[in-house]
Amino acid sequence: MRRTRNVKIVATLGPASSSYEMIRALHEAGTDVFRLNMSHGTHDDIAERHKVIRAVENDVGRPIGILADLQGPKLRVGPFANGSEDLEEGQAFRLDLEGKPGDATRVQLPHREIFEALEVGATLLVNDGKIRLRVEEHGPDYANCTVTVSGTISDRKGVNVPDVVLPLAALSEKDKIDLEFACELGVDWLALSFVQRAEDVFEARDLAKGRAALMSKIEKPAAVKAFDAILDASDGIMVARGDLGVECPISAVPPMQKRMVRKCRNAAKPVIVATQMLESMIESPIPTRAEVSDVAAAIYEGTDAVMLSAESAVGQYPTEAVATMNNVAIEVENDPTYRDVIDASRGGPKQSVADGIVSAAREIAETADIKVICCYSQSGSTASLVARERPHVPIIAMTSKLGTARRMALTWGLHCLKTDEVDRFKSAVLNSARAAVSEGFADPSDFLVVTAGVPFGKSGTTNILRVAPCDERLIIPADPE
Repeated sequence: MRRTRNVKIVATLGPASSSYEMIRALHEAGTDVFRLNMSHGTHDDIAERHKVIRAVENDVGRPIGILADLQGPKLRVGPFANGSEDLEEGQAFRLDLEGKPGDATRVQLPHREIFEALEVGATLLVNDGKIRLRVEEHGPDYANCTVTVSGTISDRKGVNVPDVVLPLAALSEKDKIDLEFACELGVDWLALSFVQRAEDVFEARDLAKGRAALMSKIEKPAAVKAFDAILDASDGIMVARGDLGVECPISAVPPMQKRMVRKCRNAAKPVIVATQMLESMIESPIPTRAEVSDVAAAIYEGTDAVMLSAESAVGQYPTEAVATMNNVAIEVENDPTYRDVIDASRGGPKQSVADGIVSAAREIAETADIKVICCYSQSGSTASLVARERPHVPIIAMTSKLGTARRMALTWGLHCLKTDEVDRFKSAVLNSARAAVSEGFADPSDFLVVTAGVPFGKSGTTNILRVAPCDERLIIPADPE
């Protein structure tokens, strides 16, 4: 199954999309990576969905990525005696550690570390920012606040603290259990929620022990400030615009998104743009024009992937939502303006041999009549560098490691194939020519570019390039060794 677009689609699974028939339909509609949300469902639910995805993968013969999204240290108020209370602007309201149900004057916030980190004048956002509180006085077990934006507060609503870097580990005890479970299950990516600093990623990497790639979700102002260090520590980035839009001025989110996508591309690390992309399709078979423009804008920016959340997890039209994203991507990538934007945003000169090889591969492919670039990549680094160039021709990423092929399914433009191990470059060229023809990217009369790292099996050694015919009969006499 060959995609006719380069940007990838991530779809979240849930009650509306758990059966084999639906997951296969979502894949055939355009899903490249499935997201398992560890905030919802039991481990048995997650394991069953994982099993079904792998069954679909086996039946369609194409690597499919799986992303497990950890919940993170979600902060919530306690319950109310009446279930909810109306807070008026200007009134006093107290947050404390007391275990009794809340009322119109106070409620429990069972997170001592927040009270210890607060400052007078700090803002607390409740229920996605619908209620705002200003801290007037605080101690080790309380915060006396003034309501600055009124609203109804109810049981266990989330709390955001945008002004303070909280002394919270990015991984709660639940997250550590979920991380181990997901790694043992065999997911390809772990998404880390509410990352604030690079050290949060290092902690997760120690626990994952190389069993999954790490994706940091950027959803707090502290993460935006520390973005360069977090990007360096991570394998990928998710621009999680939901909480980011709550904690930051909403008008600042679009330029933040553009800057982060550009930096990820320059670093050759995949980036997902997520949250509320086709929100209306939870209940409607047709998206709004604004939503379509939002998806298109992310694709024009050069993002690796766009993501559906509730649209595919609990929505009434999951396959239609995926198909809509797929169709938008095809239209955008066929627009000449798209190429102008992508080419203009290509990063400046790089310093390594690998940078030179992949840059030359793109230039040769675009200058000569080359149909496809094939790259051999055991770790995925060669393929990621080629994808960073955003070439005009398709990219086939070949690897003998199924886990690498699944992980690379998230990266822009990569058509991932698992192949037999090779120990000589001639074998890599032969396999590339066969794949280019059999996968429908080229005819035997065409030419391709092959990149790889020699010796094979050593990560980060992209050092060789060859232009070769797609007719394997012409390769063997030219390179008998």
